[in-house]
Amino acid sequence: MTVLSASLPDFPWDLLQPAKQVAAGHPDGIVDLSIGTPVDPVPPLIRAALTEAADAPGYPLTAGTPALRTAMADWLARTCGATGRLGVLPTIGSKELVAWLPTLLGIGRGDVVVIPQVCYPTYEVGVRLAGAEVVRSDSTLALGPDPRVKMIWINSPSNPTGRVLPADHLRKVVDWARERGAVVVSDECYLTLGWDEQPVSVLSDEVCGGDYTGVISVHSLSKRSNLAGYRAGFLGGDPALIAELLAVRKHAGMIVPAPVQAAMVAALGDEFHVTAQRALYAARRESLREALLKAGFEIEHSAAGLYLWSTRGEDCWATVDWLAQRGILAAPGAFYGPAAARHVRIALTATDERVAAAVSRLTAG
Repeated sequence: MTVLSASLPDFPWDLLQPAKQVAAGHPDGIVDLSIGTPVDPVPPLIRAALTEAADAPGYPLTAGTPALRTAMADWLARTCGATGRLGVLPTIGSKELVAWLPTLLGIGRGDVVVIPQVCYPTYEVGVRLAGAEVVRSDSTLALGPDPRVKMIWINSPSNPTGRVLPADHLRKVVDWARERGAVVVSDECYLTLGWDEQPVSVLSDEVCGGDYTGVISVHSLSKRSNLAGYRAGFLGGDPALIAELLAVRKHAGMIVPAPVQAAMVAALGDEFHVTAQRALYAARRESLREALLKAGFEIEHSAAGLYLWSTRGEDCWATVDWLAQRGILAAPGAFYGPAAARHVRIALTATDERVAAAVSRLTAG
């Protein structure tokens, strides 16, 4: 029997344990800014929808209820500017989808999947699980005419950098992939969290003009609606690709629970809670940004999303140690690719009290 885990990289967060222990030793406790996990309450209307749907003895639909399919399509039209005919599909959060998507699309040995130079580690994990080859590149020109490329991941706004890709860049990637029969998958989980720039969806008419052939966008309610614990994500895009994913996922039992589907309908239909949550993150972002700059950090990109991509001009692990000595835990850039070895990712997902503690420690020197 082949041990599949041997083909995977070390789980990043295990490597952070020594720094976490140091930070936890601070007299006022740790400020954990390493993981972008929501800390604010789930909005009441979403909890109510979950509770009302709790009596769900039967198997749910893998494709989602009619109400959920309508809610997903309507949201993609409103938020992403999608005017063409879309396929939609709920997923068990976005991480499982990222990890298994190459496999579900039939990508395997001899194929190449392109991921960004600096990116979410699970993109690479998914390629390795499929047995395909990973290529890190932010430029289609650098890829050349390689016919082995079957899939391209793009991520805007980026996790971890917060970089936003303009519509013309997205359009060039889509055109390049279509000429070669490759699939473009756009991770847009932070799309609604633009600060200095307004992110554009790959589904926008500016990019696709209503034609979603070979294009899939990935979305999540984890950050937008504080539903990380619900595992609530969804896809939109090429109806043929979505139909293929649905067919495979039905066989594999990859089904979003019925109460969560009901909660998703409520979340997608309400923008008031999203506006309120954005205001919380905006205030935390400004406080942390000012404190990091005063402490001698440089902040790059970070135009959107829930992170401040920061550097002290040194190896990222040295910066992690410097912060840990002040009771602050950050994610080293090394988690996100070799090109990120001099940065750390600072998350905005901490309570106001913990953010204030981090600000005090950073400005104290």
